[in-house]
Amino acid sequence: METLHGAIVAAARQPGLYTDLAVPDTVEGRFEALCLHVYLVLRRLDRLPPPAADFAQELVDTVFANLDANVRELGVSDVGVGKRMKKIASAFYGRARSYDAALAAPDEAGLRAALARNILGPESDPAGLAAYVRAAETSLAAVDFDSLLQAGPPFPEPAAFARPATSTDNPV
Repeated sequence: METLHGAIVAAARQPGLYTDLAVPDTVEGRFEALCLHVYLVLRRLDRLPPPAADFAQELVDTVFANLDANVRELGVSDVGVGKRMKKIASAFYGRARSYDAALAAPDEAGLRAALARNILGPESDPAGLAAYVRAAETSLAAVDFDSLLQAGPPFPEPAAFARPATSTDNPV
């Protein structure tokens, strides 16, 4: 489980997410990237036969145990950790519902809106991140349970989905 969790964390920390796809390089942005990647793996596990569901629960438990440890490392008191973890859990599951609905929709508008709302901000262009999410979903759909555990989740390279710079992006 730790290996899978580590691979998801590594994917959520890919520099290209922040440099090429405009995920904010902040504590909140990194949390959002982690939520997105965990969600995508859980979505795949949900579509696989047993024992994938049990493994999905173990993944959730591991992710939240690590988030709990991170909150404690930030100096939050024992009394405050419970409240903070409830907010984190609520945020994670809210995003999961939002991404589920968006990925089930026949067009990209819902996914782009969810990514802008949750990760990038209202003034952003979520097209590149939306393309990355769709590609990740497609890559994950092609792996079976054993491959997912052994090789890790096949997340694409974020730079492949970067929006090309235009002459108006950096005027001289």
